[in-house]
Amino acid sequence: MARTATKSLFTVDLLLPAIGDSFRKLDPRQLVRNPVMFVTACVALLLTVLLVVGHDGLSVGFKLQLIIWLWLTVLFGTFAEAIAEGRGKAQAASLRATKAELTANRVKGSALEAVPASALRMDDVVLVRTGELIPSDGEVVEGVASVNEAAITGESAPVIREAGGDRSAVTAGTRVISDQIKVRVTVNPGQGFLDRMIALVEGAERQKTPNEIALTILLVGLTIIFLIAVATIPSFAAYGGGAIPVTVLAALLITLIPTTIAALLSAIGIAGMDRLVRFNVLAKSGRAVEAAGDIDTLLLDKTGTITIGDRQASELRAVGGATLAELAEAALLASLADETPEGRSIVLLARERFNVRANALPEGAEVIAFTAQTRISGVRLGTVLIQKGAVDSVLRANPGVGETPAAAELRRATDEIARAGMTPLAVAKDGRLLGAIALKDIVKAGIRERFGELRKMGIRTVMITGDNPLTAAAIAAEAGVDDFLAQATPEDKLALIRSEQQGGKLVAMCGDGTNDAPALAQADVGVAMNTGTQAAREAGNMVDLDSDPTKLIEVVGLGKQLLMTRGALTTFSVANDVAKYFAIIPAMFIVLYPGLAVLNVMRLGTPNSAILSAIIFNALIIPALVPLALKGVKYTPMGAGPLLRRNLAIYGLGGLIAPFVGIKLIDIAVTGLHLA
Repeated sequence: MARTATKSLFTVDLLLPAIGDSFRKLDPRQLVRNPVMFVTACVALLLTVLLVVGHDGLSVGFKLQLIIWLWLTVLFGTFAEAIAEGRGKAQAASLRATKAELTANRVKGSALEAVPASALRMDDVVLVRTGELIPSDGEVVEGVASVNEAAITGESAPVIREAGGDRSAVTAGTRVISDQIKVRVTVNPGQGFLDRMIALVEGAERQKTPNEIALTILLVGLTIIFLIAVATIPSFAAYGGGAIPVTVLAALLITLIPTTIAALLSAIGIAGMDRLVRFNVLAKSGRAVEAAGDIDTLLLDKTGTITIGDRQASELRAVGGATLAELAEAALLASLADETPEGRSIVLLARERFNVRANALPEGAEVIAFTAQTRISGVRLGTVLIQKGAVDSVLRANPGVGETPAAAELRRATDEIARAGMTPLAVAKDGRLLGAIALKDIVKAGIRERFGELRKMGIRTVMITGDNPLTAAAIAAEAGVDDFLAQATPEDKLALIRSEQQGGKLVAMCGDGTNDAPALAQADVGVAMNTGTQAAREAGNMVDLDSDPTKLIEVVGLGKQLLMTRGALTTFSVANDVAKYFAIIPAMFIVLYPGLAVLNVMRLGTPNSAILSAIIFNALIIPALVPLALKGVKYTPMGAGPLLRRNLAIYGLGGLIAPFVGIKLIDIAVTGLHLA
């Protein structure tokens, strides 16, 4: 599975552009999006003006240092966001270069017209030949070809794209490496997969999530409260017979308001999206990533997710007096045109174990294709009809046969097959039941342990399968899922999701077919496979570029890591602010109210050194926490209670201790260097 290389946080090619961007983000139109940092910038600007025109008894050197550190506080905040965005700039540049190369052979009647990809519109049809790049997102409407999708997924192994079915979707920038295909364009310029991916990795279109908006509102509320509180202080000082300079009041305000988490909040969200992109998953919104962290129920397809995906025919069981040779021959003839792994395995079993030698269907044979409605495939050879499919479907397709002794024998045989965890298929010839084929599913190694981890997170897992209930129960027990939905139709999936949501639960699922689109759209987190249909990719709010259904489990972990990182740093910030109050408040009022000396637990040198030390620490703590905000807090599956206790012990207690140690050390340096 391909991964985008993780770029170091502090390389020159990442730092220099981020420093430039941090200054550009001082534009008030951008800065106002972060109200707390906007207030900090306004205070810094006010003190800068007062340095020139005001006289409040404080030394110019002391005020100049405060102003510098206040501006640095703002710059460190914009730098955190800039460096988070910068991690995706290289990938975006590569994608943009790929997009710039694209040209198209647009089909005009029987002729071809060479045009730039930007001129293509929805429903245009283009011809893409061997060696050419696919110019736009679309669906194959004619032909079949091998496509190298390394430009998007990082995976060099070619994939097959063909007209019809669930593997018809193609992406702009991928290369056809054999044959040729005609592609119908399904997007207008600027709306394609590459465009959305570029916007995502640059953070240009990242919208705040509901939790992030709620936290921002809380931070703004706290800022307003502290602003009002600071504005009332001069009257209390006057009552005590003194006055507090505006510069000191401004310093108090900045240490009171939650600058730390406000500076890092945007970077945490961008980094969460970036981690998902580097995991080769494209999220259409931050809301989807955040929702993944709150998932209560996880729906997983059995085939390809819980099991290896390619079921293999393992045995035949004849019924109703039919011989195994007769059953093997019918099964082979019904499967010769079946290009699925299961169909090929039936042909192989009939040839190797039962010595059936038919290599091709006779001329004039009519192939009966499998459909989701009939759940039967087979072949018609003149007047002879051979059917292969789900047991109930075969019985329904042959009225009256369900009451025969052969049907009872078939049910006993298929029940035994199902209880053994295998999938039974029935075979009939001209309305006569011949027997059953046992298809064996192989549960993926380690999947049971992974479901155990999800259970520790409090997530209920549900296996979705088209198998009968007995087979589904056996595989569910082997895999360790909490529940299963057997013989599932698209309507059943949708009903299950709605039922869970009506109970107040958040639901995630993955899918790749058009028939999965309604459920993907209904789910709170719908992960569509990149190899799937355009309908599925549009319906989901995430697209897995590697088309690995098991990745849904990792997506949940990444969502939880995002929530946990935000929660941990918010806890640290709040505790950090509380500790700072013990540094600056006694220092401010100790002259007016000597009794407050008892609160000077840090034993700081002078009131001015205490104020300057608190402001310096307030600024430096932001870049110190940037690596943690970008890398994320390591997530370990555990219940909500233990997780809360761990976060409070590490980040709550750490947030209280760090300012006491940091401010004291800075105060020693400030006092020793006579800076205040």
